Amino acid sequence: MASFCSQNRVPKVSVFLFFSLVCFLLFSSSHVVLAQSSPVFACDVVSNPSLASFGFCNTSLGVSDRVVDLVKRLTLQEKILFLVNSAGSVSRLGIPKYEWWSEALHGVSYVGPGTHFSSVVPGATSFPQVILTAASFNTSLFVAIGKVISQVVSTEARAMYNVGLAGLTFWSPNINIFRDPRWGRGQETPGEDPLLSSKYGSGYVKGLQQRDDGNPDGLKVAACCKHYTAYDLDNWKGVDRYHFNAVVVTKQDMDDTFQPPFKSCVVDGNVASVMCSYNKVNGIPTCADPDLLSGVIRGEWKLNGYVYIVTDCDSIDVFYNSQHYTKTPEEAAAKAILAGIGLDLNCGSFLGKHTEAAVTAGLVNESAIDRAVSNNFATLMRLGFFDGDPSKQLYGKLGPKDVCTAENQELAREAARQGIVLLKNTGTPCKYTTPLQGLAALVATTYLPGCSNVACSTAQVDDAKKIAAAADATVLVMGADLSIEAESRDRVDILLPGQQQLLITAVANASTGPVILVIMSGGGMDVSFAKTNDKITSILWVGYPGEAGGAAIADIIFGSYNPSTHQPPGGRLPMTWYPQSYVDKVPMTNMNMRPDPSNGYPGRTYRFYTGETVYSFGDGLSYSEFSHELTQAPGLVSVPLEENHVCYSSECKSVAAAEQTCQNFDVHLRIKNTGTTSGSHTVFLFSTPPSVHNSPQKHLVGFEKVFLHAQTDSHVGFKVDVCKDLSVVDELGSKKVALGEHVLHIGSLKHSMTVRI
Repeated sequence: MASFCSQNRVPKVSVFLFFSLVCFLLFSSSHVVLAQSSPVFACDVVSNPSLASFGFCNTSLGVSDRVVDLVKRLTLQEKILFLVNSAGSVSRLGIPKYEWWSEALHGVSYVGPGTHFSSVVPGATSFPQVILTAASFNTSLFVAIGKVISQVVSTEARAMYNVGLAGLTFWSPNINIFRDPRWGRGQETPGEDPLLSSKYGSGYVKGLQQRDDGNPDGLKVAACCKHYTAYDLDNWKGVDRYHFNAVVVTKQDMDDTFQPPFKSCVVDGNVASVMCSYNKVNGIPTCADPDLLSGVIRGEWKLNGYVYIVTDCDSIDVFYNSQHYTKTPEEAAAKAILAGIGLDLNCGSFLGKHTEAAVTAGLVNESAIDRAVSNNFATLMRLGFFDGDPSKQLYGKLGPKDVCTAENQELAREAARQGIVLLKNTGTPCKYTTPLQGLAALVATTYLPGCSNVACSTAQVDDAKKIAAAADATVLVMGADLSIEAESRDRVDILLPGQQQLLITAVANASTGPVILVIMSGGGMDVSFAKTNDKITSILWVGYPGEAGGAAIADIIFGSYNPSTHQPPGGRLPMTWYPQSYVDKVPMTNMNMRPDPSNGYPGRTYRFYTGETVYSFGDGLSYSEFSHELTQAPGLVSVPLEENHVCYSSECKSVAAAEQTCQNFDVHLRIKNTGTTSGSHTVFLFSTPPSVHNSPQKHLVGFEKVFLHAQTDSHVGFKVDVCKDLSVVDELGSKKVALGEHVLHIGSLKHSMTVRI
């Protein structure tokens, strides 16, 4: 960061913002409703001793036995009450109403009717938006954030549940691939890389769900991986998510780009739920597709009977009324429930209104209803909802004192620090010993709202130039907000909005001291003009950094925290930043990941994109310099095959990634901090496979984050699985190990090795 400290005085800093810093706090405590005094739960045998005779209230029985007992006691009409998110009550069985829809994307949110804030609990810890957390490339942080949202969603949310303010089922995380920078919801995702998204998704789910008592069948809270699948368009140039038909999504793109995060959620994370999306994929609504729901999720990935599949809200209504996929609402209800014996829960009221008529018409059997509600009840039983008074259970002593703790707030700040990405730097940071709460708390600050809002139709250029000319340093906070990119709101370009570029350039040219440009956004921006402007000494991308974002930004700009106890900024971009010319060539509706030279289509993401970039996936600077030395890696890897394999008698470019070919080998590196400053460093291991099956230019094999003091070194190791890490997906969606030369990349270091039979 450009140095602007004086040894004799505190520097004067000019700060230009286009919106209030209240944007750092994404959850408002003004959204207040009257609180209940107690949680909602079933099997209250203290108040109603007769319930003790019911098998589903007997905690000594297994989940399956309890579910069977409960379902057989219900009428068809009662079963249908439990097919929708605002589930009804059956007072004769001691079952109260339950609201399934709560969200916790980066902290407990009042999005959805299942969670509320009140004077009892006025707010919850707000972590950075997901895209910034992913930018840390710190897998331990992924799980830590999940566990603190297990301290937020299973401590904070369990605490809120205990005072009647929250449910136990949270529809997070969003693990869609950030395929296009214009997508308004890209900020909710871990980025464009399938491996990073997979690691984030499974880590987050584990952090949310795992109980402190180690019970493998129990859940602290229930997570939900969304939105399944190939969903990454909300509202672009008249095409909205309710009418969008993602076509053509090839089997190859599906299996090597869109599906891996969901597979990891199910297989590695043991997620409690998957949410199907609004869009069609190749002509079929995802919530009515038996191949996607039953064939893949429940079949290939073996999603077990203790989990449920839920629609995005009103998705069935959408595929009936907007997509006209069925002729009658009863057919729509039946197709959803029978989607390969797939769907269990409808966010919305559609199944509540039309399921009974579908049964009467013979379109669906009651046994299919039994299967769906059984999965829903099993989830609630795993959460302890049918175990009686929560105060007598594992988390029963939690309350308002456990929400927004100092520890959670500090982790929110640390998460923001670790994710913030330094994209340009021509100086060294100042060091202060006193922690900062924000820019104004550290230095004499002159503040000017450079624009009245993010759209920035009129910039205060003249006033800004005068202030910047008199300041020792200038900090420009620019970019986007939720009025520019959000759910239901895609961008049409990737330029800074309105007159922001004009303001930045004018202020930079007028400034006599260093200029630090802070970009706040979910997606990438074309900031080529700033990258090449020598007057702009530093560029930071800060995503949407959560409740402690202002303090974290100040920490990084002024180097205010002790590197021996906190890691300095070391975030790396989890998505490609394209020039504006990219969006002029690539419609959002084109789902192809791979380039097509015949029509100039450049492809998408760092794995396939062939054009120029502003910044690339993985870019980010540190305050220090690091060297890489390869100490161990094979030059030859042999793939064993059975004796009569066809590839022994004919030339093969690849072989199936079968169990017998799955070998492991180790890659070891020596990483040295060659600079004078302590720093964090993310070590990326990429692989470039042979050019077969339209393979990626390169793909991420693994990553590790290390912290090194100046002039110290450390060893980093990667265990590479040939089938998992060196395979490519062929045109039919099958995983193949490519034969020939593979190139491993670590920074500027390259290592070639041959894979052969």
